[in-house]
Amino acid sequence: MTHPILALQGTLVAALRGDTELAALAPVFDAPPNGREPPYVVIARHDVLPRDGDGTPGHEHRVLFHAWATDASRKAVLAIAERVVAVALGADLDSVSLIVPLRRHDRTDTAIDGGTGRARAAVAMTFFTEPTG
Repeated sequence: MTHPILALQGTLVAALRGDTELAALAPVFDAPPNGREPPYVVIARHDVLPRDGDGTPGHEHRVLFHAWATDASRKAVLAIAERVVAVALGADLDSVSLIVPLRRHDRTDTAIDGGTGRARAAVAMTFFTEPTG
């Protein structure tokens, strides 16, 4: 049995990478890329909590994406972040081991990194999953 984090993250990354509009803005990684210059999107955190219902096992996933722009442009990094949200909310994320009956965009925060001078957006989302079998 595939762990719920791996199952959801696999379908999520595939959906993001498969979106041509997002691909034109930034590549997507499921772990921070070593030595990669922005722009890019990465899954910075993926936490899971058990949320079993009446006879139905389930999980709440809290996923934090970081989107990085090449410079201090909030407009550029927000374009990337907005596309991440649109794809994550609209894509078919069901897999052979889980279904995703609920997904939610919780917040988007932006900052200009003091060390690099680049814009970063942190996109927090919540997904609920249930096993297929």
